[in-house]
Amino acid sequence: MASRLPSRMRVLAWAGWNALKSAGRRAPPASPQRILIAHHLLLGDTLMLTPLVAKLRRQYPAAEILMTAPKTVAPLYASRPYGVTAIPFDPRDADTLRTLRRHAGFDLAVVPGDNRYCWLALALDARWIVAFAGDRPAYKSWPADALIPYPSTPGAWGDMVADLIPGPRPAPYDPGDWAAPGHTSFKLPQQPYCVLHVGASSALKLWPAERWRALADWLRARDYGIVWSGGKGEEKLVTEANPDQRDSIVAGQLDLAQLWHLLRNASLLVCPDTGVAHLGRLTGTPTVALFGPGSARLYGAGEFWRNSSYRAVTVEPFPCRDQHLLFKREIPWVRRCARGTDKCAAPRCMEAIEIGAVTEAVAQLLPTAAPRP
Repeated sequence: MASRLPSRMRVLAWAGWNALKSAGRRAPPASPQRILIAHHLLLGDTLMLTPLVAKLRRQYPAAEILMTAPKTVAPLYASRPYGVTAIPFDPRDADTLRTLRRHAGFDLAVVPGDNRYCWLALALDARWIVAFAGDRPAYKSWPADALIPYPSTPGAWGDMVADLIPGPRPAPYDPGDWAAPGHTSFKLPQQPYCVLHVGASSALKLWPAERWRALADWLRARDYGIVWSGGKGEEKLVTEANPDQRDSIVAGQLDLAQLWHLLRNASLLVCPDTGVAHLGRLTGTPTVALFGPGSARLYGAGEFWRNSSYRAVTVEPFPCRDQHLLFKREIPWVRRCARGTDKCAAPRCMEAIEIGAVTEAVAQLLPTAAPRP
């Protein structure tokens, strides 16, 4: 695996030079013309920045907005939703850093996650940098000009990120706000179908295989086809949930742009609390998300996606969902669990989600059986 060190040294050198140039001359821009959103978040957290992007576009309709994005996620932004340009970025890939350098010179930079990217913003000659307060260690926040505390009342993280910028919140999301990205053609099922995405970023977010089988049987009884989905390396999870291989299987076969089109044409998506759940909201797909260690309040629809066809299924409260950290900030109202398998032997919070609770949520989104071909 490539090292981050060479890129970090370049970032520190560029940041130091820009700090010397702008010493004593930094001030918040009244009407920024070039705006940077600097991060290296996973798929779900990246998509949860959409309220921020929408708000920036509303506040500064003529501004050029650029956002760093993981290389696998950037293609989703090919249609430039809200006029944002996504620049592929990987801290271990010096070529992506050099590409970013060619875009340097920003009036405003927003750092929504890890404050180490305040240094990247300064290296790219951002003249005013805004981030959340409280990150640790403190040196990560040194380049920030404004540190905004997290709110003292519960809310969705996407809405809180939008509040890094002053002004009214953006209008609720409409699937028409985000044109579908181009994709390599693949075969879609002919009959109405539901996507069951069984994979997740952590083994502690996995729902038991026998309950996936029961859910598939319940949907088949209502004349829906089943498409089993998962990421690369998660094919075994699909086999456990679908041992007789009777349905369509796309696990490990689709990139994110293709998955977008699979979801957009689906009648339903059911998945754990993972990035695919947020993708389902973007495509306008009726979505049921299963929350175990994660917070349904923190990572749910919130205000921006309040019109989405979406249901969160969780067991609340759950005794070991007792950690208060969010991006290394201690926030009293946060209730989540970020433990790994070394500290938690089994996903009891996911095992507590019964099939009846999931089928009830599905029935609210799919009140009738699928139309027969």
